[in-house]
Amino acid sequence: MLIEPTDSGLYCEAGRFHIDPWQPVERAVISHAHGDHLRPGSRAYLCSTAAQRLLRHRLGSAATIDAAEYGTTVDVNGVRVSFHPAGHILGSAQIRVECRGEVWVASGDYKRAPDPTCTPFEPQRCHVFVTEATFGLPVFRWDEPAQTVGEICAWWDEMRAAGRPAVLFGYALGKAQRVLAELARCGERPVFVHGALAPLVDLYRDAGVVLPQTRRASETPRGTSFAGELIVAPLSARGTVWMRRFRDHSSAFASGWMRIRGARRRRAYDRGFALSDHADWDALMTTIAETGAERVYVTHGYTQQLARAVSEQGIEATSWRTQYEGEVEDAE
Repeated sequence: MLIEPTDSGLYCEAGRFHIDPWQPVERAVISHAHGDHLRPGSRAYLCSTAAQRLLRHRLGSAATIDAAEYGTTVDVNGVRVSFHPAGHILGSAQIRVECRGEVWVASGDYKRAPDPTCTPFEPQRCHVFVTEATFGLPVFRWDEPAQTVGEICAWWDEMRAAGRPAVLFGYALGKAQRVLAELARCGERPVFVHGALAPLVDLYRDAGVVLPQTRRASETPRGTSFAGELIVAPLSARGTVWMRRFRDHSSAFASGWMRIRGARRRRAYDRGFALSDHADWDALMTTIAETGAERVYVTHGYTQQLARAVSEQGIEATSWRTQYEGEVEDAE
């Protein structure tokens, strides 16, 4: 096998490197900068050029980080490695690994829906495809992003009319920036953000992503009214002292998990918007077919269910256990 699961993560013995390892290793090839795929402590990292600044932000100045443009081949101990857009977040990549004519592609996390903050997914032909399964059940089917964003805009308009703050929670890296970029559909309105999001928002702007005007909520004068304003915040802000400034606010969560009936009420949000940075059921099945892969390994999420469905299509499919979390409901 060109790639196999180990106690440290997916490992390519021929190239002597790991893919998204969850323990420190000699050489880590990274699909994207989310914390469940990027862990500190490895001797050297390799990622897409578009992801390099995000890795630097998360790993610090002392980390050794090399990068390659999408589609550019890097020789790693005789194995050809290249990065290809995954459409998940800024800089996210599928990792193509080729050795002695055999091609494997490790998808990392990916989505097929349009997203103004990252390069669209590009299907890769391969012999073996390693796919995520975060939302690998038929119940997970996304509406068009424009429709979901329109629902967010309508909620904001409703809160403006009611004179209430609208606090929208989402994952700090990727989801928050995507929401901000999509809010152009709501008109040219400034948006308040939690301080933890500000450096990441700046990194996205520096990468050329067009975002609306943002202000740190914590830098407003004491007693400022946020009536009718939209505030974007990470999940870690829920229940903290920081929230006290938004009196009588309406809360919402943007996540694929909001597709599950009862998830919003169970987590005590006023609104839920099923906006995900992962492929839904149809996109997973379509992507697997487009790769032309003879074998499929399924990681993180509803692995057994997706593997079973793929097997029914006549493709050899196996579930692999990893520590990747995907878009878990309580993740940051």
